[in-house]
Amino acid sequence: MKAAVYYSQKDIRIEEMPTPKIGDEEVLVEMKACGICGSDLMEWYQSRKAPVVLGHEPAGVIAEAGKKVKEFQVGDRVFVHHHVACLKCHYCIHGDYTLCEQFTKTNIEPGGFAEYFRVPEPNLRLDTLRIPEKLSFEEATLIEPIGCCLRALSKCNIQTGDTMAVVGAGPAGVIHVMLSKLFGVSKVIAADFVEYRLNMAKKLGADIAVNAGEENVVEAVRSATDGRGADIAVVTAPNIKAYSDAVKLLRRGGTLCVFASTRPDELLKVSPKTLFFSEIKIVSSYSTSHIETRKALELIESGRIKVGELITHRFPLRRIGEAFKMAAENKECLKIVILGGEK
Repeated sequence: MKAAVYYSQKDIRIEEMPTPKIGDEEVLVEMKACGICGSDLMEWYQSRKAPVVLGHEPAGVIAEAGKKVKEFQVGDRVFVHHHVACLKCHYCIHGDYTLCEQFTKTNIEPGGFAEYFRVPEPNLRLDTLRIPEKLSFEEATLIEPIGCCLRALSKCNIQTGDTMAVVGAGPAGVIHVMLSKLFGVSKVIAADFVEYRLNMAKKLGADIAVNAGEENVVEAVRSATDGRGADIAVVTAPNIKAYSDAVKLLRRGGTLCVFASTRPDELLKVSPKTLFFSEIKIVSSYSTSHIETRKALELIESGRIKVGELITHRFPLRRIGEAFKMAAENKECLKIVILGGEK
């Protein structure tokens, strides 16, 4: 089979490799679509694993099923979550599923950017979901990123009528914008440097869009909140300046949501004095679990989140290098999806 092997962001090669062999309780899925995630573009994070087949937002069709598989059959259209928790450990008992020791060990093989991938038994049992017929494979690739955003917002203790600032209007930022009103947010302020993304954020639900290259984001947010500041600030840009601004644009008692990772050598300087007297709360949210993926699928299926508008570009697997280049360099795009087969 063909797979896209990542050596670096500018060196992704289509290579032949053996089709994975499955066990009695596993399935083999033919990839039909797989989204490019912002984390796929973090070279400092991915280079340590190279060479590797990336892709963790896959949807496809079951091509082969192990003899002990009962809940699924060949031909089923499925979304597969690449990581699942054990549901038994200390972290899982506390609902911290993404911190479970098993979580990052339950990978699909070799990855979503391949013609076929193997689904291990834990992933199949806990977080493989049938895709309703009315949903396209491309739309189903948004289940995982929407799940990530749902998990983040659920941690923010949002109150009806709150104002939320989303710093970074890439795909994840725009998803937060789209979800915010479902959580009761009354005013959403999106900030970014790219006018295209700000326009998309406005189109998909932002009340105010702030171009960080032309306006002071902190002043713009305070102006829009009678000087008080935002109740919630979600940072989806992997940038220390974005985090620094987010702390400053919050109201006293506000919540900073750490959604994007920066490089490990980048540090945010915040005085405990500032935190103490302002009572600013900091929450972080990594990945998503089987809880949110089901909610995400429900939102997509019901049409409450119109994911089709998030997908701006599609590339066949053989052109994945072009897709990564666009995602990394061309800011006039949102979600880019890789399609299985020659399309």
